[in-house]
Amino acid sequence: MKSINYLVAVILFACVSLGVTAATDVPNIKLPGQNGEVNLEKLRGKVVYLDFWASWCKPCIKSFPWMAKMKTAYQDQGLEIVAVNLDKDRKMADAFLRKVDVNFKIAYDPDGDTANQYKLRGMPSSFLIGRDGKLYATHIGFRDKDKPKIEQAIKQLLKL
Repeated sequence: MKSINYLVAVILFACVSLGVTAATDVPNIKLPGQNGEVNLEKLRGKVVYLDFWASWCKPCIKSFPWMAKMKTAYQDQGLEIVAVNLDKDRKMADAFLRKVDVNFKIAYDPDGDTANQYKLRGMPSSFLIGRDGKLYATHIGFRDKDKPKIEQAIKQLLKL
């Protein structure tokens, strides 16, 4: 029990630097996806890196190769990545996706309803959700210097 409490403390410490101080419930997502419906509730039991993006977002272009790398590195430990597109015109999202390798779930929210539920403040925005379905960290933007912190938080949550 002490080791679990220690891990939770480490995760919360790491997550404070990413934008969350305590685990909180997250709104469910049920959206059309590239390969069928994406339902966040069905991913309970996995660690989910939820990313909101748009075709016009320059940092989003850089985030996709990193997300693909994280998916490959940690999928066997229970990591799932869901990237929610916010373009109003699906053709713009499709053109973006032809330029990048994707090995994770893509969902579409052209009306931005899910983005509103998550109170997006910038693009891209990411949310790290634990196996328990609770939010442990948020992050706005995508910068190379933040990648190690985000990966460390993912690794810590995967240990729980």
